[in-house]
Amino acid sequence: MKKTTLLMIASATMLLAAPTTETDMATQGRGMGAKMGQGQGMMMHGKKMMCRKGVAKKAMHSPFLIKHGLPHLTKMMMPYMNDPDFALSAEQKGQLAKVRKETMSTIKKIKPEVIALRKEIISSSTSGKSAAGLKEKVEKLASLEAEATMAHLKCIEETKAILSKDQLLYMLSHQNRGIKHGKRMMRQSKGMMKRAQ
Repeated sequence: MKKTTLLMIASATMLLAAPTTETDMATQGRGMGAKMGQGQGMMMHGKKMMCRKGVAKKAMHSPFLIKHGLPHLTKMMMPYMNDPDFALSAEQKGQLAKVRKETMSTIKKIKPEVIALRKEIISSSTSGKSAAGLKEKVEKLASLEAEATMAHLKCIEETKAILSKDQLLYMLSHQNRGIKHGKRMMRQSKGMMKRAQ
């Protein structure tokens, strides 16, 4: 009786213990046979699926007509604003801030309309409304997405005009090395946190 109770408590404790990281699981599972490796493969598959769902969700919430392929230059530039190698002048910083503010105000105005209209079209379509009955809403959606895309294209054009060729090449070369959209700053702050410990 005592053995059974202790076994149940031990099992419950293991189930309720804090989840371990993948590397911990890999080191713990070495003696557990091949099934542990298969479980990790399933975990990786699950992460890929979660990533795909995230991409699909982002596309659903994107107000742009062109969802992928156009760079968000002012956002990509954020980690380099005070980088001495990037060498932005005070005048350039002011101009870039103005371009970003104008673009973001346009997008923030359009995005809620686009999302609401998209949901309305999907809902109406699944509830049986005819394509002809949805034509006006689809045209309005296309018009709003085109307006957002034009604001994005204008932002790219103005940003390129503000930056020198060297600055643009510097940013793009660093972006292609995997330093994107603030990840560089995140990496630096994580490194600082590790050193402090």
